[in-house]
Amino acid sequence: MKRYIIYSLLMVATLLSMTSCDKFLEDNPTDRLPEDEAYNSVKDLWNNALGSIYLNIGGSAPSQGLQGTARGVWDLNTFSTDEAMIPTRGADWYDGGIWQNLFLHRFGNVDFTGDTWNYLFKEVLACNRALERIDAFAKSHPSEDVDEIRAEARALRAMFLFYAMDLYGRVPLFMNSSPAVQEMKLQDRSVAFRHIVDELQAAEGYLPVLRSPQLGEYYGRMTRDVVDFLLAKVLLNAEVYADDDWTDSSHPDASVMMWLVDGEMLNTWQAVEHYCGIIETSGYTLADAFKDNFDISNEESPELIFTIPMDIYNYSNRFTQQFRSLHYNHASALGLNGENGPCATIEAMKTFGYEKGVDADTRLFWTYYYDNVFHNKTGKVITLDDGSPLVYYPLAVKLDLSNDPYEKTAGARMYKYEIDLAAMSDGQLRRNDIVLFRYADVLLMRCEAMLRDGRAGAEADALLNQVRTRSHMGKRTATLDNVLEERMLELAWEGWRRNDLIRYGLFTRPYTDRPQTDGDRMGYTLVFPIPGETLTACGSSQNPGY
Repeated sequence: MKRYIIYSLLMVATLLSMTSCDKFLEDNPTDRLPEDEAYNSVKDLWNNALGSIYLNIGGSAPSQGLQGTARGVWDLNTFSTDEAMIPTRGADWYDGGIWQNLFLHRFGNVDFTGDTWNYLFKEVLACNRALERIDAFAKSHPSEDVDEIRAEARALRAMFLFYAMDLYGRVPLFMNSSPAVQEMKLQDRSVAFRHIVDELQAAEGYLPVLRSPQLGEYYGRMTRDVVDFLLAKVLLNAEVYADDDWTDSSHPDASVMMWLVDGEMLNTWQAVEHYCGIIETSGYTLADAFKDNFDISNEESPELIFTIPMDIYNYSNRFTQQFRSLHYNHASALGLNGENGPCATIEAMKTFGYEKGVDADTRLFWTYYYDNVFHNKTGKVITLDDGSPLVYYPLAVKLDLSNDPYEKTAGARMYKYEIDLAAMSDGQLRRNDIVLFRYADVLLMRCEAMLRDGRAGAEADALLNQVRTRSHMGKRTATLDNVLEERMLELAWEGWRRNDLIRYGLFTRPYTDRPQTDGDRMGYTLVFPIPGETLTACGSSQNPGY
């Protein structure tokens, strides 16, 4: 059991109430402590100013959290891509057409884009409030060192802003807990991009060089390595984020963008490599087996950099992705409650080499349930209601399966995370920590940055093949196309596919069951629409095309 709980005083965490120009800034806390009790020491300050923010990196309700729940950040980044989809299965999963609209890039008809925006900016607001409390504490306790906790709050705020900028393009950059209307104006994406990099760089040097996913005082918290990962990820997408007009066919050249990094001027790709290199020197290694990153005790993996802590008894975070995907009888055999929904696309199956049989990528087996389905622990075949074997048909999937012979069984389903047979709440409350950032991604980011900087060769090949050989796959020459394919093979179901495809200029292309829309052709769908109530209250214009 996970004994070291960083949120030990969570239930006393407080957020101050306020009135604002938009509902995503509304907050009505019911667990407020008197301030003379809440901020007596740095430990109290951390618990009461930052603890609840960390809890909210995960979630227990729709649109909460960066991963784990439905209708939020992860869904927007996954089911809008060629990696996964939620087909309509007769009376199941139509839901007013939102899943079809998400897959077809009709984002104006996906109602939870606004809920996701509200979630992200409530957390930004909470970080601002925490920083105000930290500054007030510093004034009243001048002998106390609050540099680390202040850096932690700034890094958290920058992370939430990163996800918002990635999804919506333009974002507000308000820096206090009571922003005036003019402070809520949407900023150009390039301005937000530079701001996020500046904030992460400012925070990095004050944070400890400790393993965030390991049990202990910093379990699940911001550390230097988490910030370095974010810096590499943000800068790798520089040509996307520095572009204020994503509807034209041009973008800035990241190779001529210069960044001051640890006292040295580097171009963007060199900066990405630098931050990846810092993580390498911290002693991260690939886990011995791919599956080790997703098993019940995955906090022991030497590869994980940042996770959402999970535990049956100590956290309220939920992990819905897997049980949403499994057929009802499959989940029932495991003591869960499946919803028979999300599955892999045909494009994903082709990338994994499903049709090659024994010559498929070895990660196919550890990423998906497909063909005949067996009970994970007993080895028995799982059956349908009529007693016949349950078989998933990966290549029979299509967007609308209503009245199709494979309506309930089309599509390979999510495996990846070890099934926790002791899980509660229909399998959502489990012990596998949810993986956000890991070292395999660092190796692939560094390889890609070298290639984009014109430095193909043996060193780039070695980075790519570290990831491949861990899974007993043959070596490949490092090319941008091979890196993108490897990212699908290695990182499927981890929430990065949309980010990758946009960076490669492939997000708007047509593929099986998804024609190219007018919005795709015009570049509008590279970002999601800003919620209407935000625009009305704060006087900004909508993103083009919506």
